Amino acid sequence: MKAPAQTIESSSAALIERAQFHLNESIYHKNALQFNGATGDRSFLEYFLWETEKVHAKVRRYASPDEYAFTSPLPDPILPPLQYPEFLAPNKVNLNDKIMDVYVHHLVNSICPPGDDSNYGSAATKDIECLQALSRRIHYGKFIAESKFRSNPDEYTRLALANDTKGIDELLTNKAVEIKLLERLRRKALVYGQTLDQEDAGTSTHLKIPVDVVVDLYERWVIPLTKVVEIEYLLERGLAWHAHNQK
Repeated sequence: MKAPAQTIESSSAALIERAQFHLNESIYHKNALQFNGATGDRSFLEYFLWETEKVHAKVRRYASPDEYAFTSPLPDPILPPLQYPEFLAPNKVNLNDKIMDVYVHHLVNSICPPGDDSNYGSAATKDIECLQALSRRIHYGKFIAESKFRSNPDEYTRLALANDTKGIDELLTNKAVEIKLLERLRRKALVYGQTLDQEDAGTSTHLKIPVDVVVDLYERWVIPLTKVVEIEYLLERGLAWHAHNQK
């Protein structure tokens, strides 16, 4: 399981790598002529992601508590199960549909040059890396939320019973931590965004993608979606805790 810092690095690096290809908008549309109906009722990205996740499912990727598949149905693992530490409470929080929507309609067209360079497979491969990294990063909010709950279960339960999402948001938010996260992201994006020659020379005058774009995407989309995961998890957690204590 990756720590938050590692998920930040992998997701920002994936976005920077995706920016090396044009938007290639047709890979996001169902029944695009370029694919001659080979993808059925799915877009090329959805089809490629489904085929990728089938393979990953067989090697038990989605048995890990920090991994969430975007597609279904998926095959059962061919490997024996692993025993993971039980940290999270049972929950149904899954924002992958929202992550996909935000990625396709907001993120990818913010980082990629417009137009079509016909690199559909390469672009979609990077899309999948981005989606998986973003999903891990955003759903890691459950682990943060569980830690917060354990530090103050009575107050979070009270707020959950009142369905007070604003109160939960205020209680769990630490602005200093968010600012530090964005500063770290900026530093990492400066490193990942350099070309090899620039990295050797220690310069960063021409980046693969503007650092401010990466930071802005995190501030506008990734952090808020992580907050949604945390709040939804804490609502479920508080209600379940109350029901358990009523027995």
